[in-house]
Amino acid sequence: MATYKQPTKTASPVVGVENNKKYLRDANVAVANIHSNDYKGTKTDGIKIRGTGCATKGVMARGPMA
Repeated sequence: MATYKQPTKTASPVVGVENNKKYLRDANVAVANIHSNDYKGTKTDGIKIRGTGCATKGVMARGPMA
């Protein structure tokens, strides 16, 4: 028979979140056209890239531009 290791600590239901109750309280929940909190604003920083033509997904680039 195989022997299995016992888990050392309980895992968080949401990966990467330490305090689950605070995360669930602050989560943006939407039902129909009503939502619980305001959503984060749209990111407008970055640089305008060239050659986009008839762009449908945006003309701004973010990140390291080497």
